[in-house]
Amino acid sequence: MKRTILVIASLVLVVMLAAPLFGQTYDPAKFKSSKAQSAWKIALVPKDATNAWFVRMEVGVKQFAKDTGINAFQKGPAKTDAAMQAQVIEDLIAQGVDAICVVPVDPAALEPVLGKALAKGIAIIDHEGASQQNCLYDIEAFSNQGLGETIMRELARMMGEKGVYTTMVGNVTNASHNEWADAGVAYQKAHYPNMTLLAAEPRVEIMDNLDTAYQRAKELFKKYPNLKGILGTSSLSVPGTARAIQELGLKGKAFVTAVGLPNECKPYLKEGITDAVLLWDPKDAGYAMLSMAVAILKGQKVTNGLDLKAPGWNSMQFASGSTKVMQGKGWITITKDNADTFGF
Repeated sequence: MKRTILVIASLVLVVMLAAPLFGQTYDPAKFKSSKAQSAWKIALVPKDATNAWFVRMEVGVKQFAKDTGINAFQKGPAKTDAAMQAQVIEDLIAQGVDAICVVPVDPAALEPVLGKALAKGIAIIDHEGASQQNCLYDIEAFSNQGLGETIMRELARMMGEKGVYTTMVGNVTNASHNEWADAGVAYQKAHYPNMTLLAAEPRVEIMDNLDTAYQRAKELFKKYPNLKGILGTSSLSVPGTARAIQELGLKGKAFVTAVGLPNECKPYLKEGITDAVLLWDPKDAGYAMLSMAVAILKGQKVTNGLDLKAPGWNSMQFASGSTKVMQGKGWITITKDNADTFGF
């Protein structure tokens, strides 16, 4: 009997310790802060502190801190690495921050450390990681399916709705990148019968690195002479691939589009190597994440129509069937005609 009780107790302990890993349900209302707002500390953890996308995001973080007087700051790993990102979050837990906003490199890899943070009463807000379990809310600029379909429509238009293409993601573990790519492929199969996904390499990983995007694109176009298009998801897909297209003399024969930053993509838009890139302003995404954290710390009830105080994020709606994922209407199509108007 004693042995049976010991075994049961051990199993209960294992389940309790594993709860943060597997996504214990947390009531957002319980994260209301009893501190004065002036004492709050809110951290935003990007995938990479040096990537231009997240440098722009920090502009929104600093603007939020200025507008609200709240101690909000951005702190990220030196490169896009899930283990390094987890360590940054561990350090923030040790500092006793009140909320952490995170753009996960790998949602699954962050489950343990985010579960630890939640268990300590730290509010967790996620972005670009709809599969994340250990967070109170995941906020997205739009429907992932909608963006993926839009990227495909742009690529199909460039390709004349025919030919072989492949998909390019920053990391194969990146939930949002894969959702956009999957949605694009599904849309192609339903609407563009004369387009074909490259069977040998249907998903190309660039490790969110510009040089890797360039090298992989160059290799692909040389290895597969019939390859006509790349549907990208990382903000580095267009500048890397466009450079390869330029060097190989494939302008007008090979095409690329993806999410991208105006200044990084502008030379290729102006030159006609690509016609369009898609964007949501990372500055606004950073501002919106921090606004969501404040709503939680204030004990505000989260409902459809929530205003996160940033363009495209001012009437958030829950994704169909979800009580955790909220979506805005924040994407922008960038062309040679408007690329100069953004300033980043």
